[in-house]
Amino acid sequence: MIKNRIIYNTFSDYKFKFTRAQGSFVWDDDGHKLIDFTSGWNVINLGWNHPEIAEAISIQVKKNVYAPMWTADPIQERYAEALTNSLPSSLRAVGRATGGTEANEEAIKTARACTGKHKIIGFKDAYHGQSLSTLAIGYSPNYAVSKAVGPFVPGFVQMDFPGDLTLFSVQLEKALSNQDVAAVICEAGIITGWGSTRVAPSGFLIEIRRLTKKHGALLILDEVGTGFSRCGKLFGLEIENVVPDMVTFAKGMVNGAAAIGAMVTTTEIADKTLSKSNLTSTFGWTPVACAAALKTLEIHKRDKVWEKAKKDGQHLLSVLQSELKNHPLVEGVDGVGMEIGVRFVKIENKKSLSLSVIEKARKKGLHLTYCDDYNHQIMPPLTIEKSVLEKGIEIFVDTVNSFR
Repeated sequence: MIKNRIIYNTFSDYKFKFTRAQGSFVWDDDGHKLIDFTSGWNVINLGWNHPEIAEAISIQVKKNVYAPMWTADPIQERYAEALTNSLPSSLRAVGRATGGTEANEEAIKTARACTGKHKIIGFKDAYHGQSLSTLAIGYSPNYAVSKAVGPFVPGFVQMDFPGDLTLFSVQLEKALSNQDVAAVICEAGIITGWGSTRVAPSGFLIEIRRLTKKHGALLILDEVGTGFSRCGKLFGLEIENVVPDMVTFAKGMVNGAAAIGAMVTTTEIADKTLSKSNLTSTFGWTPVACAAALKTLEIHKRDKVWEKAKKDGQHLLSVLQSELKNHPLVEGVDGVGMEIGVRFVKIENKKSLSLSVIEKARKKGLHLTYCDDYNHQIMPPLTIEKSVLEKGIEIFVDTVNSFR
């Protein structure tokens, strides 16, 4: 759809103008105040237009707004130190990027340059970006996008996202056994993109780490959606205490204040590949973005935002499971932290229930987003007030119940 000369994706078809956004609320162009249950898709984890982040940007704008890639602004170095000091001690080298797609591209290039292998294992229906290589990780060849813009970059192997850990372990070991895989790329036990919010069995990441080490492959952990307190830990890698060879970030890094992404790896891998992997980014890590990122990280750590996210997420999950357990159109509710999915029963030749819920909930004062016809993804700001969260849950449950 083209609206006001802007091309909107089919899944994010134009809905309304944001005339204002603050904290846990957004306002549409009709003046309606809506509780936000999207966080801009895991971007606005600290709530809309956080005043401390705005102030950090204002201060930096008066100093410097850009640094060429062959130089460094002091704020870039400060953020690189702060970010890596928040990660396992082996992860100390940062590739600068403008978003999640670019960060994952950097990780893929680095993995291939480091190992001399070209195969990358990913998971069907996972989302890691919109480039021709990141699309190849999870997009089925049968999808309309795949047919229209393909062929994608070769060398990507898609596995089914696991339901049973033992079976998955056998399948992954078989895929790695030829010693021709450069890396496995995945999220920390949940798919945050595509709207599926599928949750892997406990031990998923531990098993991938064990088998990649055994067979000489690297582990790329995509924390674009799971990072910055969303899943009840500062970073998703802490859930099973797994240290990857590379980890990528974007989305919640600056709470929506600027474009930024990062690929973090070991100094050994960086030293081995920096002359071959070409990690250049004209607008990666502008000083303004780094100022916002530094303040965002500071707030997460100062306020231990992940603790509230874990507690509120458990409550949100429990209430939805209880209230919707006997609903004839609800197949299940699961999630990690404040990343919750409500799965709907598939009914052929019927209007998407997910879209219908979104339309009706908005009229009641709740802002939801769409990606999947049969799964609804709930991602409130992690700083949402308890009373506002309860009201949002009430609206959502009432809306879903109206479709019995």
